[in-house]
Amino acid sequence: MFIDYAKIELQAGNGGKGAVAFHREKYIDKGGPSGGDGGRGGNIVFSTNPNLHTLQDIRYRRLYKAKSGQAGGSNKKTGKSGEDLIIEVPCGTVIKDFENNTIIKDLIKENHSHIVCEGGIGGKGNYHFKSSTQQTPRFSQEGEKGKRLIVELELKVLADVGLVGLPNAGKSTLLSVMTTAKPKIADYPFTTLQPHLGIVKYGDYQSFVMADIPGLIEGASEGKGLGHQFLRHIERNKILLFLIDCNEGNPQKTYDQLIDELGNFNKNLLDKKRLIIRTKIDTNCNEIEENWGNFAEEYIDISSISKDGLNILKDKLVSFLSA
Repeated sequence: MFIDYAKIELQAGNGGKGAVAFHREKYIDKGGPSGGDGGRGGNIVFSTNPNLHTLQDIRYRRLYKAKSGQAGGSNKKTGKSGEDLIIEVPCGTVIKDFENNTIIKDLIKENHSHIVCEGGIGGKGNYHFKSSTQQTPRFSQEGEKGKRLIVELELKVLADVGLVGLPNAGKSTLLSVMTTAKPKIADYPFTTLQPHLGIVKYGDYQSFVMADIPGLIEGASEGKGLGHQFLRHIERNKILLFLIDCNEGNPQKTYDQLIDELGNFNKNLLDKKRLIIRTKIDTNCNEIEENWGNFAEEYIDISSISKDGLNILKDKLVSFLSA
């Protein structure tokens, strides 16, 4: 199951308590203080794993708790530090502080680690508190509490090209013929309920990643339909392909609607390179050619069935990505 959101609670380990102890040795009646420091509490570390593609395993566990450090010992022995808790996540995971809605870390690179919750520092043993006026301190320091935090995890698909369009605009079919990906395809809205990635090969050595993402409807920027589940995934795309069915009754209105939804969600999306694709030209779209007469933007005609226009589209995408 593809899960791209999780909310979890983190508790780093507490620092161990400093020890109260005194040096004991034969023929020495009154040894000085020798209580060791407590061990450091375990950190909570997030690490990317390129073999993971969902937050499913994380979502169903609400509390992640690292081990606390052990208390100090005699003879100035420091307690054992708590073991760090490592949480593996897919590349493209954004970690947010739930309380103030700020980004803690955006983990994009493979095998990249980041400490999100720091463990507490171990308390000082009583030997630290010996002074000219306090020769035998019978107290030590408590360990510092580990950091506690509620975080939100958002997985954003990493792809060069994102397919944007209304439900049933032909996005999944295009992905299936340009790549080896096999998304579910059917002639009804919302066939695609999760992002699908495919690699488009170009020439002998070049390639790029294309993402088919759930269809966009009016009000998606406000969370309607698949709303934010869709829109967060195109924030990383370098190029946006706007797919419009050639049989669309009012293509200009459809395009304006898509642009409005993207801008309402994140105005930076409008700064991305874009291409407009008129799909399904193998159907009887010539019968309604007048509907496109007032369309103000340039577009490329394609058919994923007959494969017309696909090489032109691929050349255009490669030139954009190489620029």
